[in-house]
This record gives sequence, C-alpha cells and structure tokens, in this order.
Amino acid sequence: MTATFSRDELLICAIARMLIGLRHVAVGSGSPIPGAAALLARARSDRALRVSILGSTDHNFFTDGGRELFECAAQGRIDAFFLGGGQIDGQANLNLVGIPAPAGPDSPRMIVRWPGTFGAAYLYFLVPRVILFREEHSPRVLVPKVDFVSAPGTSDANVYRPGGPYALVTGRCVFHFDKAGRRFRLTSLHPGHTVEEIATETGFAFDMPAVVPETPPPEPDALDLIRGRIGREIAEVYPLFADRLRSDTVSA
Repeated sequence: MTATFSRDELLICAIARMLIGLRHVAVGSGSPIPGAAALLARARSDRALRVSILGSTDHNFFTDGGRELFECAAQGRIDAFFLGGGQIDGQANLNLVGIPAPAGPDSPRMIVRWPGTFGAAYLYFLVPRVILFREEHSPRVLVPKVDFVSAPGTSDANVYRPGGPYALVTGRCVFHFDKAGRRFRLTSLHPGHTVEEIATETGFAFDMPAVVPETPPPEPDALDLIRGRIGREIAEVYPLFADRLRSDTVSA
C-alpha cells in the first residue's frame, strides 16, 4: 500500500537526504522545516551528526548564540546551514533587505522591507553546504536578478570562499547549484508539478536533464520518525509547526 504524506513531510525528507553523512548541521531562527529535516537526518544517520538549532535548549550546542555560530563556521566546524530570501536569482544571489522604490523626491526608500541580512553573507562564504529554502515558488521570489545583493551566490576566482550554495528547495521542486556554470539545475519535481509549470513560475533560466524525475516520497521509517520522535523534538522550538504536522497526519 502506498503511504500518504503531506507536503511538509515531503520537504522535510527531501532536505534530510542532503544532510546524511555530515558532521554538524546548524539551523537558524524561523526554520521549522529545515530544523525538522536536520533532526530527521540525525535520527537516520549511521554516524554521529550534531544538530544546532538556534533558539533551542535541547538541540543547541552553542552557549553564546549567533556569535558562537559564526566562530564555528570560521573554524570549518559547520557543514551545512540554511538560507532563504525575499528574492533569489539564477546565480543564487539573495536579497534579504527589500525592494527599492522608483527614484523620485517623494518616493520612500523601500516599497518592501524585509528583516535584513544579519550574518547571511558571512555564513554563505564559509559553510560548504548552504541549502536555500523557500516554500513560495513564484516569479516574484525567484527573479532574474535580485534588486539588492544581501549575500552573493558566487565570487571571483581570486576570492577565498569555502562555502556557497548547494541546492534550492521550494514547494514545487528541487534545484542543485552548479558552481562552475553558476546556474541552477532542476533535479526533481514534487508530485503534481510539471516542468512547464516550473518554467512559468521561475524568473531565471535553469538547466535540466532530458527527463526530470519526481522527488522521492518519504520512506515509511522516515514518516514514522516525523510523526513521532521528530514531531516531539521540533515542538520545543516550533510548537505550532508540530501541531501542523500532527494535523497533517490525522488528515492523511
């Protein structure tokens, strides 16, 4: 019998597969799906995986908050981190600042204002596997060129940069980033979505194979973990999200 699953569970599993075999995964604030994915990867990993979720007491090895996160990244002690943005373009540049207004004496400086960059650019340069995550997949988010570069996806050859974009996971599909070509490559479609839809809803050009596979469904043991142990663990930081997972399980 084919198991039923929610979109949350599909995204959690898609991200968790990218984390297996790593040593240390850090998760910033406001990231319930990446946080759950990191916890799932830890539960399914055959080696010790350290998970540090900012804002957590039970799953946080940092004693000095964001400052220690930055120090660990500089020392090469974080293998994966997650970033998003109000805008993401085809070279994996991120805009976390806002959209400027048209020039004019009476125009405000920004017509849309987002929370800001904080340490995104710093971590983007240092963490080897930065996974971009944004559930909304639309031309207003995935743009040809960001209006403001908060964190650049690529750097010149003479810039020392051990970190950078690895993949982009959205509510419709998964892209991986080709650092040599400086382009995204469509690698899987979530169930119910098509290549034509992705092309229409993506503002930048991307590469893809002749046949784009479907994102693999969650494995039965992964669903058991999400609906049990992982749901309980993530509830410490994201109780409303944990309630949503339980609600999805009931409806499924």
